[in-house]
Order: sequence, then structure tokens, then C-alpha cells
Amino acid sequence: MMLFGKISQQLCGLKKLPWSCDRRYFWGWLNAVFHKVDYERIRDVGPDRAASEWLLRCGAMVRYHNQERWQKDYNHLPTGPLDKYKIQAIDATDSCIMSIGFDYMEGLHHVEKIRLRKCHYIKDDYLEKLGKLENLQKSVLEMEIISCVNVTDKGIIALYHSRNLKYLLLSDLPGVRKKENLIRAFKTALPSLELKLDLK
Repeated sequence: MMLFGKISQQLCGLKKLPWSCDRRYFWGWLNAVFHKVDYERIRDVGPDRAASEWLLRCGAMVRYHNQERWQKDYNHLPTGPLDKYKIQAIDATDSCIMSIGFDYMEGLHHVEKIRLRKCHYIKDDYLEKLGKLENLQKSVLEMEIISCVNVTDKGIIALYHSRNLKYLLLSDLPGVRKKENLIRAFKTALPSLELKLDLK
């Protein structure tokens, strides 16, 4: 037992082993494995159901068209015809969604609102992919990105592709440094956009 303790202490001292002491790296790795896209599931149950399952497993919530109630319990997802429940809104507050699960979003055609709040694994690549998805470019009307520490100007600027975006709230994003450039870019690309900034 003492030998194991000494070995683990030595391993923790090695910087070349990212898993040794970096808890964040470990949980990131675990989430990546856990949220790997299941393409067979998407094919079997449809994109909205598969995306709902992924989002709820990650701690997010979804709301369907013609429903007031948010779905947040994986075990109480509605049953019925596969094409009956279409995701209208996603609230990913405090969730562990990450770009590795992005392909779950590809088949969604009815999402009008997305809230990303305290999503620590969301990075620029996720927003860049989101901005390039043609189905979401057409459907998304409102977005809120709040307290996502790994998001920078590069990720935000990619959202200008969302041509029907009417409202964008950006708040508490320490990685966003050139807000004047963002304002100019969005005014040019999306003149009717209501852009709200609460950035330092």
C-alpha cells in the first residue's frame, strides 16, 4: 500500500501525464467518451429524439414545439411517433455539452432558441460548426451565450452566418476582447439583429 502511494505521488509530479493530476482533463476525457455520437441511434429514433437524449444526458433541457414545459428528466421524455416532437428551444445552462457531440445537432430543423450558459466545455469550434449548419442558420432566432470561459471573438464572429438571428445576448465572456469589432461585423452582416453586450 505504501509502495502504491509513493508511485502515485511520483506520477502526480510528472507533467507529461495529463491525466495524473489534472481533474479537469480527466472529466473532459470522460465526457468525451460518454457523449460520443451514436449514429445508429439517430437513424433509429430520428434526430430530435436522439438530440434530446444527448442534451438531457449532458444536463441540458429542451422544449418542444407547442409545449410550454421544459423537458429535463431523461426518464420522462415523451413517447409516441418519432416525428411528433420537434425541439424548439435548448437551454444548456451548467451542462457538459461539447463539440464531440455536435453531430446530434445536424438533423435539427426547428430550433429557434439556444442558451449556452456556464458551458465550460464549449469552445470556438462548437460555435463555428453551429454557425455553418444550414438548417440552424435558417431556424435559430435567439441565442444567449453567458459565462462560457473558453469562447473567444473567433467563435462569436462565426455566428454571423445565422441569417435569421434576431436576438443575441453576450455576457461575461472573458475570452472576447474586441467587442467593437463584433458590433461592426454584426451590424454589417445582420442589420436587424438586436445585439446585447455585457462584456468587460
